[in-house]
Amino acid sequence: MNYHFQAHRQVRKNLLDILQDTSHEDLLLIPDGFNNNIYWNIAHTVATQQLLHYYLSGNPFRIDKYWIETYKKGTLPNLNVQKSEVEDLEFLLTETSKTLMKDFDSDFFSDYTPYTTSFGVDLKSIQDAIIFNNMHESLHYGYAMAQKRAILGEKY
Repeated sequence: MNYHFQAHRQVRKNLLDILQDTSHEDLLLIPDGFNNNIYWNIAHTVATQQLLHYYLSGNPFRIDKYWIETYKKGTLPNLNVQKSEVEDLEFLLTETSKTLMKDFDSDFFSDYTPYTTSFGVDLKSIQDAIIFNNMHESLHYGYAMAQKRAILGEKY
């Protein structure tokens, strides 16, 4: 699993770089042809990671439920995000990755409720969920890059 955790840290670093290198205004702008924004895509990865790993294993979330309710699948982007919330998301991107690794190493995920994702992928264990989550976060990283390119109108 070390490879998958290394990949997770890298995707999170890439998401953090976009979050930190994009103006507040551009983070919240919904580009033509999209139904959400860069900020929503990044916050959504944190919310989904908690659902896939903690909720489906019967464990409490490691973040405030606000993030889950506001950024889970099916939510709409909040266009009035304060800069302090962006800073909180920066922290969560790094810390939830570290916490996941610690929890995995301490056998925190002893149970797992099987789940079929909207991708059509069956998750039967925490290992499956970790691997799938990397794919999910990479997808949203791609969306965030495409949105940034659409906003800036330049090669990104």
